[in-house]
Amino acid sequence: PLFVSWLGSTSMRKRVEAGFDNFIDLQNQPEQAITTLSRKMAIDIAVDLTGFTTFNRTGIFALRVAPIQVNYLGFPCTIGADYIDYIIADSMLIPEMSQQYYTEKIAYMPHTYMVNSKRQISDKAFTREELGLPPTGFVYCCFNNNYKITQNTFDGWMLILKQVPGSVLWLLEDNPKAASNLRLEAVKRGVNSERLIFAQRMPLSEHLSRHRSADLFLDTFPCNAHTTASDALWAGLPVLTRKGESFASRVAASLLTGIHLPELITSTQKEYEVLAIELAINQEKISKIKRKLEKNRLTTPLFDARLFTKNIEEAYIAMYNRYHAGLSPDHIYINP
Repeated sequence: PLFVSWLGSTSMRKRVEAGFDNFIDLQNQPEQAITTLSRKMAIDIAVDLTGFTTFNRTGIFALRVAPIQVNYLGFPCTIGADYIDYIIADSMLIPEMSQQYYTEKIAYMPHTYMVNSKRQISDKAFTREELGLPPTGFVYCCFNNNYKITQNTFDGWMLILKQVPGSVLWLLEDNPKAASNLRLEAVKRGVNSERLIFAQRMPLSEHLSRHRSADLFLDTFPCNAHTTASDALWAGLPVLTRKGESFASRVAASLLTGIHLPELITSTQKEYEVLAIELAINQEKISKIKRKLEKNRLTTPLFDARLFTKNIEEAYIAMYNRYHAGLSPDHIYINP
């Protein structure tokens, strides 16, 4: 059976409902009632997909809703509590030397921790004019939420724009106030505000299609692109990232590793800026990366949902077997 405490009323909910023999919506149920029901049904593994985010139900896990409890996907960090046994990750996200900073044991996926599927991309071919982009010039973009843009990241972006004549930065417009403030900050750094272009939200298939009008996705730091990086890569847009030490600052590096594009992973702000400029100036180099990305989209593990399903099922079985053997949780390594 599948227990959910929130899934909205989307088409995804309908797909999920159809995929299970029992679909139980617990959104309005109190924590103790959920825990009692789960124990009565002998649920073996409970997966927390939200952590300390909106709509979280961490109280259910604190009551030990299942004998094995797992932190996955929605909260890119340790829960920091002894009631979560495992976190799903990979060796790029959590190197062995960083295990000491997690209260959970690590279930290491062999390629990348994030499950991705092959989503529909609209056939609509946007013109640059329709999208508010200039007819010529290199288009950097970042469709992350605006709150991920730190001062240091923005400083770097402005330096990049100043080094690449005719280039623009295409951002998602979270709200008009944020757009206005970012334009003002660009002017303070000596960049014409018109070189910042803001995209409105649109249906996902069309949003994926418009990625093709950009040349390079510039990631944020220290909180990387997560789903937005997957969107860009699936649409054929290279993602340039800077990896840090924390889980959230290594997500895009994990995705790029899963699609075999390590050449787009940098380790310092200077490396990030230099490569962003080089890829705009060196047309042969960016074209080579785009060709490699187009080939790798369908031939590497990142978008192989069947392979990922097999791997995560092996991890769950290993957790289950340890528990029933009377063993405490321990790090799990799934072989490729």
